[in-house]
Amino acid sequence: MSTDFLPLQGTDYVEFYVGNAKQAAHFYKTAFGFQSLAYAGPETGVKDRASYALRQHKLTFVFTTPLRAHNEIADHIYKHGDGVKMLALKVDDATDAWKQTTIRGAKSYMEPQTLQDETGELIMSGIHTYGDTVHLFIERKNYNGVFMPGYRKWESIYNPIDTGLLYVDHCVGNVGWNQMNRWVNFYEEVMGFRNILSFDDKDISTEYSALMSKVMSNGNGFVKFPINEPAEGKKKSQVEEYLDYYDGEGCQHVALATNDIVSTVTALQSRGVEFLKVPSTYYDDLLDRVGKIDEDLTPLQELGILVDRDDEGYLLQIFTKPVEDRPTLFFEIIQRKGAKSFGKGNFKALFEAIEREQESRGNL
Repeated sequence: MSTDFLPLQGTDYVEFYVGNAKQAAHFYKTAFGFQSLAYAGPETGVKDRASYALRQHKLTFVFTTPLRAHNEIADHIYKHGDGVKMLALKVDDATDAWKQTTIRGAKSYMEPQTLQDETGELIMSGIHTYGDTVHLFIERKNYNGVFMPGYRKWESIYNPIDTGLLYVDHCVGNVGWNQMNRWVNFYEEVMGFRNILSFDDKDISTEYSALMSKVMSNGNGFVKFPINEPAEGKKKSQVEEYLDYYDGEGCQHVALATNDIVSTVTALQSRGVEFLKVPSTYYDDLLDRVGKIDEDLTPLQELGILVDRDDEGYLLQIFTKPVEDRPTLFFEIIQRKGAKSFGKGNFKALFEAIEREQESRGNL
């Protein structure tokens, strides 16, 4: 067994560059049940941006907005709209993580730097990945503060209860035509990941749209990055629509884990989160397809939750509609009952649901 040159302990946080971080933070608190964690901005000595960190269980989101035009953050938002900028990964040694990846060909985004305050020191570094997306390496073993230096605790009297979201299950990237192999090689060679699952257009094409997908996983399976590439179909695929509106490659969706998908989705729906709906006929032969499950079928059908089985168990999943006006970023809610896979059996029904939305936007 070769030693893992890039041991990852999971996702530290996901940072979004957004046009209005104050309002985005309010939305994710209200709609998704995140709690106020920390704030950085002019009041904390950060002059060019405002950032709001929110947390729910082991899930941390950061929303950052620029305070002026003509800078990297403002340019990112102008081009892509609101979107994922940083996929920050928790490591034991951020300096070594940067060295190991850059010597293997990664383009450096941030050389290792030490941030300090009265509660300790945090070391971070970073590399570029597909599009304008970045992987940060975060080392916090000597840090005891609320989030990271430059932030202060964010006290709020408005604290909606959580919705049972636990941690990041996986993050999916959409890459351009014929770019799949380049990025699979990047994750294999630069980060030591392996390709654990592949789908091609024969697995998941509908009448119109096709795509290819490969799931990349690190050694311990804590970090999984599926990668999608468009494939030739009769009409425009959902990945092409994303690439058009995002104006390049980027993170298509973040999958959030729950231990009780029925209660989580019920709570999210009651707070205004909109989900893709599959036809009710999907449920007619569901149990023939996936076998016995613990859940009652009725609430699954009412909520539109999909079920799929692999050799190790089954999973339940559902996808939100895009959470912004551009048809780009969305979220997946997933509950795993042993299954390690990604719902291949649901792809056709799911993509047909996505196509109905695309058609309503005139983009199919």
